[in-house]
Amino acid sequence: MTTQADQSHAPGAARKVCIVGASGKLGRYLVSHCLDRGYQVVGVCREQSVQKLSDFGDRITVVPGRTDDPAAIGSAVAGCHAVLTVLVPWGVQHYASGTAQAVLDLAEPDARLIFSCGWHITRDGKDVYPWRLRAFVAVFGKLARLTRMADLNDQVDACRRIFASDRRWTVVRCSDVEEGESQGLPIWRRHVGDPALASNLTRRVDFALFMVEAIENDQLVHESPAIVGRLSPSALANNGEEQAA
Repeated sequence: MTTQADQSHAPGAARKVCIVGASGKLGRYLVSHCLDRGYQVVGVCREQSVQKLSDFGDRITVVPGRTDDPAAIGSAVAGCHAVLTVLVPWGVQHYASGTAQAVLDLAEPDARLIFSCGWHITRDGKDVYPWRLRAFVAVFGKLARLTRMADLNDQVDACRRIFASDRRWTVVRCSDVEEGESQGLPIWRRHVGDPALASNLTRRVDFALFMVEAIENDQLVHESPAIVGRLSPSALANNGEEQAA
């Protein structure tokens, strides 16, 4: 596994994709899906997590560093056709918003920028949330901030920055996630509250699949799709159709 972000590639090689937060559970699925599609992959993760990517060997390039570090991000995104970013709100030092801003500032001008977050983010205020989700966000958000473990408001701020950008972005908003074999590409709707999303469950491997598929789907540019598993009861009851853009 190389740790150089600027290695040269043979002419005609596949387009390059950067995965920011590559060592996490979602990030590793992103790496696998991208490799399956023949992309060159550059991953960014904290130095202490580099070993979590060792099983990919020299098939990927790893840039060690915090995902909100402009130097690490600038090195990793150079020459990349797309940047897939896992937005995590850990700590209270504006980690998610710092990560989003670094990607927005430093990615190639025409790069596709795909970000991940949860359903609790809203773009236009038209989402209708179930009471369980509202209660979880209120309770967990307060406790996490008090213990300095996480700051959900920072993830909200990160998405506001993305929504205000004229970059070619997509923010994929996922339901609760579970492990398991792929069920195929999740369905999506523009707003939480749509009956098709009621099951509130997606396989993590398929969350990653949707993000990777979005790279080449221009219909998702400037969309913030809320997704749910294609084989979930609510999706099947609503014909399993993805939202028309």
